[in-house]
Amino acid sequence: MRADSDHETIQHPDGRVELRDYSTISGSPLYNEDLAPVPVEKRDWTTYNYAALWISMAHCIPTYMLASGLISAGMNWWQALFTILLGNTIVLAPILLNSHPGTKYGIPFPVFARASYGTLGSNLPALMRALVACGWFGIQTWIGGEALYTLFAAVIPNFKTLLGGPVGGHAPTEWICFLLFWALNIFIIYRGMNLLRKVENWAAPFVLVMTLFLVVWAVWRAEGLGNLLTDRGKFHTWAEFYPVFIPSLTAMIGFWATLSLNMPDFTRFGRSQREQAVGQVVALPTTMTVFAAMGVIITSAALVIYPDMPPGEAWDPVKLVGRFPQAWVVAVSMFTVVVATLSVNIAANVVSPANDFANAFPRLISFRTGGLITGIIGILMQPWRLLADPSGYIFSWLLGYSGGLGSIAGVLIADYWLVRNKRLALADLYRKQGAYTFAGGWNWRAVAATIVGCALAWVGLVVPQLRPLYDYAWFVGFGAAGLTHLVLMKALPPASHAVVSAEAA
Repeated sequence: MRADSDHETIQHPDGRVELRDYSTISGSPLYNEDLAPVPVEKRDWTTYNYAALWISMAHCIPTYMLASGLISAGMNWWQALFTILLGNTIVLAPILLNSHPGTKYGIPFPVFARASYGTLGSNLPALMRALVACGWFGIQTWIGGEALYTLFAAVIPNFKTLLGGPVGGHAPTEWICFLLFWALNIFIIYRGMNLLRKVENWAAPFVLVMTLFLVVWAVWRAEGLGNLLTDRGKFHTWAEFYPVFIPSLTAMIGFWATLSLNMPDFTRFGRSQREQAVGQVVALPTTMTVFAAMGVIITSAALVIYPDMPPGEAWDPVKLVGRFPQAWVVAVSMFTVVVATLSVNIAANVVSPANDFANAFPRLISFRTGGLITGIIGILMQPWRLLADPSGYIFSWLLGYSGGLGSIAGVLIADYWLVRNKRLALADLYRKQGAYTFAGGWNWRAVAATIVGCALAWVGLVVPQLRPLYDYAWFVGFGAAGLTHLVLMKALPPASHAVVSAEAA
């Protein structure tokens, strides 16, 4: 225990840190109830909660379709699944490293970022992460809207033409379904994190069981696994495989590079470091790979069952199930897709930006308001365009932003683990004048390191000779930014660094 005249910090035997007296920070413009440290008695998420969180987030249509983009690029089924497994195993490392401060201090991602970027500078990584999440929110909401559209079309006669012809390339009823699913997301956010946990807990096993039923049905109807599993692909040597494998692997890391930053938003509710770590290790790589494998099996069988079906549509379970003649089968299947998409969308794409926007203006924006802002920006980013190309979001969307998020992850991890040795002055994270004020609220070293990482990761877009750096965007951004931050913090330490070490000792 350490106490002073301002506040009391309790160090629990399991390593968790608790701030007991908020009297000196509750009036700070950097504080609101949504960003405050979670009291130890309210940190009740278990191993199952974290496993269920990842299972429900992985059981989504983009995961199902991941292998399709890789196979369309020339890989065979096992090369695609190996790439997915390896990418998710690699990204698990920064996820776990950035999960630690959430459980130890009970703080969300944008507050954690204040330690390395400064009390105001934390808005740079927070808003970068938030904008990516808004794009993903839009993508998942469009997919959920399509599922509702297919569900209603199966049970309501002439639903697709109920309000007339296409508007902007889509039926008016399809746009309405998109907005209806959008409103459902916002409703759950307004009910809070406890409802989210309940949704994740039952959505995870429900979606898994329903997908297994679809696998069994597809194999039974096709009388086998289909031809896709015997296709050798285009690449038979390492020299042929390598140029596609590297950017694909980077894109797989980019898929969850978002959560590698903001897992403290969830681990702040964890009962112990062991429970949150075990839940994530068990669930993430296995679920992503198994669910993608289910997509391969179902699609391979579907091409036998519906030989007239374009391959691009066969990879889309919404369009595949829409061909079933039984209305009740379509309805149950689409309800499953709605549940799966809803659970991943809120957990992966709303929680973080809601906190991030709240961090920018703590006194004006609450968690709920931040969620609403996320939803509005998600619509403005026109997700139907991002999904127009079946492989576009892998090689453009995922690969492109992975360099920027990798740079932020490098700074956060180097700062917390190597510069500060896991010690933070908890109350100062909420003070305008304290250990993390740096220069006007900005730590220029972290900002410079992020710029270096982003520049090296993205320079290949404009300099063809440096294209390999872009293919390795996440790795380049992570390594360059992390090393630059470490060197600058050691060579030119901020005056407040001594304060941090003294308070945290």
